This record gives sequence, structure tokens and C-alpha cells, in this order.
Amino acid sequence: MLPVLGLVLGIVIALLTPVRFPAVYSDYMAVGILAALDSVCGGIRAGLEDRFDRIVFISGFITNMALAACLTLVGDKLGVDLFLGATVAFSIRIFTNVGMIRRYLLQRLSGSSGARSRDAQV
Repeated sequence: MLPVLGLVLGIVIALLTPVRFPAVYSDYMAVGILAALDSVCGGIRAGLEDRFDRIVFISGFITNMALAACLTLVGDKLGVDLFLGATVAFSIRIFTNVGMIRRYLLQRLSGSSGARSRDAQV
């Protein structure tokens, strides 16, 4: 629940403040936001599975953002859009985590034990 609260609070603060970033940093911001969302979705999933670890969450959050920024910087220096690779990777991870969160919540709400086959779950 704490990651969701932090995400909502961050969005509200961002919308209420007049701070704007120059367009040259848009790639960095986009990849940074995706890295943060990936970490938050992973934290929510781990929390629902009762295996959340604060140290793993914080270190993953920082590492994801640093790696994404480094890829974007190297891509800028080389003249290659390397941030697209990070965007694809983080997007896939976000969709996977959201899908697992949805399945977990649906199983919890329906009271099922998850005994159905994996092929039947979409």
C-alpha cells in the first residue's frame, strides 16, 4: 500500500508544482518515470505475495533509474536512441507485474486457490 500512496502523492505534487524541465531532458524523464513505475509495480506485486523487502525495493528503484539514465546518456553521446531499449524493457516488466497483480487480486477476491491451469489464465 505504501508504494501506491507514494506514487499518488508524487503525481499530485508534480501536477501542482509549476516546475518544468527543458525538452532536452525529456528522454531522461521518460525513462526515469518508467523505471520508477517498474519499481513501484514490482513492490506492489512483492507486497501482495508477502515477500516485500524494503532494501530490495529501494536498491532496485535506485539501480533501475541509474541504469536507465546511463543508457540514455550513452545513447545521446553515440547518437543512438538507446533509451528505446530501456523503454521497451521497463514497459514489458510493468505490464507483466500489473498482470500478476491483477491475477493475484482476482484470486484473492474470488477465493480460489489458484488450482486452475496456467493456460486458462489470461
